[in-house]
Amino acid sequence: MKQKNLTLILPVSVILSLFILAEVNYPLLKPQSALAFFAMLGLIVVFLKYPLHPNLSKNRICQYIDIVLVCGVIVCFGYVVVQTEPIFKRFWLNDVFLGERASAEHILDFYIGGFGLILILEATRRSIGLTLPILAIVFLLYAFFGKYLPGWLFPHRGYSIQRIISQTFLHGGVFGVALRVMFTYVFLFVLFGAFLERTGATGYILNLAKRIFGSSTGSPAKVAVIGSGMMGSLSGSAVANTATTGTFTIPLMRSMGFRPEIAGGIEAAASSGGALVPPIMGAAAYMMLEIVEPSVTYLEIIKAALLPAILYYTALLLIVHFHAKRTLSTDENTVHTSTTTDAENLTSEEMPKMQGLVFLSAFVTLIVFLLMGATPFRAVSWSLLAVLIVSVFHSKTRVGPTGISKAMENAGHSGVSLIAAASCVGIILGVVTLTGVGSKLPRVLLPLAETNLILALFLLMISTIILGMGLPSSVCYLLMAILVGPVLLDLGVVPLAAHFFIFYFGMMSMVTPPVALAAYTAAAIADSGIMQTAFAAFRFALVGFALPYAFVLRPELLWLSTNGGSPELWVVIINLFWTLVATIIFAAGIAGFAFKEVSLWERCVMFIAVAILFFAPTDMHLMWIHGLTLLASVFIFYYNWHKEEISHEKFT
Repeated sequence: MKQKNLTLILPVSVILSLFILAEVNYPLLKPQSALAFFAMLGLIVVFLKYPLHPNLSKNRICQYIDIVLVCGVIVCFGYVVVQTEPIFKRFWLNDVFLGERASAEHILDFYIGGFGLILILEATRRSIGLTLPILAIVFLLYAFFGKYLPGWLFPHRGYSIQRIISQTFLHGGVFGVALRVMFTYVFLFVLFGAFLERTGATGYILNLAKRIFGSSTGSPAKVAVIGSGMMGSLSGSAVANTATTGTFTIPLMRSMGFRPEIAGGIEAAASSGGALVPPIMGAAAYMMLEIVEPSVTYLEIIKAALLPAILYYTALLLIVHFHAKRTLSTDENTVHTSTTTDAENLTSEEMPKMQGLVFLSAFVTLIVFLLMGATPFRAVSWSLLAVLIVSVFHSKTRVGPTGISKAMENAGHSGVSLIAAASCVGIILGVVTLTGVGSKLPRVLLPLAETNLILALFLLMISTIILGMGLPSSVCYLLMAILVGPVLLDLGVVPLAAHFFIFYFGMMSMVTPPVALAAYTAAAIADSGIMQTAFAAFRFALVGFALPYAFVLRPELLWLSTNGGSPELWVVIINLFWTLVATIIFAAGIAGFAFKEVSLWERCVMFIAVAILFFAPTDMHLMWIHGLTLLASVFIFYYNWHKEEISHEKFT
């Protein structure tokens, strides 16, 4: 029975992929009914894929329950389609379509809506865990019991169950911005990544990275950093990226002498940063298109993400380099060419040039169409077509009908959990709109930090990391951007910089103990301790906790000026220079190595220098502070370089 359920995933995933490709580019349905059909297909796959409980996957009763829930999904979401589309007008209750029945709903609307909410909560629980469903239930209870709450819990007049169902399911809520972003942007890019992987892009990227770093210090870890960063740009998911590239890179690092928890930590940190890398990035980048005010274009988001991504991966490469210098012997520092391990063979086998051509054609097509002014979904659709055309010319890259269906199935497996999560977030957003808590919360937080921007940033960082401990980073971003993002705007932060700040810390939650999902995935592959791997990933990704403060205080790093326009090039260069210097010093301090192993007092000086270089203003009349800090840092590096000579002279 379960096997039959799983075989249904393929046709449903194919229908889902074809529907999105067709409807996004050539819309025929009303917006709400298109989203309802999209959510219906996604939730069907969720109930077919994820059992009631992992230990009950073969229980026949539970399998029948899954089928019943699938039928329930078809009824509830199909009802929205039927009650919205003019072609089904003869079935409209009271001869009025659903969108015009607000405040005059039929009793059947409420039964369907209530059952639909239950299905969404259960689908989300199965696919991503309890955190988000519990949060949604708390918000639903808040909407109902609002008039009984004390003053510090944002009381309101309270709403009936019918009004709550109307706001969260029938009119908006579930079919709001979160699901619309998944439908319009995210799933297409998931599908795009699945096709690229099918053509061999994963192996090509890893092989390319290995050729670049084949003989350098700590080369296996550097392969992991660059390969995971490039692949993360395709998937936008830290966990999926770790699971995909980690199976190649983690054994390769272990074979070269890296401890299991270190190998897993490096992979998790590198994979988590993939959502920063243009041009594809993660789901949160597409959400910014809908949320940021004043509105921004996709090219502006890509441009803003470029320098932070370079800084993050530069720091990660430096930390890996310094760590390898400090902990590995000379023989372990490089990949041997005389002998190879199984893990090494996975990345060192020669990849046909056609796979590189497919990879490049995909990115070039995407960028060209974006520069021509095409919308992201239209650009990725054309890029997907380019992948299919170019891949035809070589047997190693040719996808074929079977490969196309498998790619669509893989996209279904990867994307449906986000569909469930987006639907569940829609419940929360519906309650936020209904109760007005979204405007109340910033009014309470703002006085706590209105005189101290750093304090406001710190409070927002802690809130985002805590919320992100059980949620996908894109979902975390969406909630925080709507709930507390206005706090930063009220403090005068450039809007896009404020949203990037939240986005970064939603991403960093993937490697922040105690709940670090990317690190957990890496630990399973590395066969290492979960918490040891999580703390290692946290340490390697530490620069990701400093960069957001830098680009909020210096929006020029995002190619933005404080007044919202474009900064002058020389201003960008100056801010980039000082941030890059701070990044190099920070990497040496984290790794505990410059030219030789650094002492505790040297680390302390390094971290003080980093704080000054990151946070001190770059105004010309204060540039002497940066200059003195740079001189102190150069002295530390010089002293460390000649440490043994100095000690010998003192001894003699």
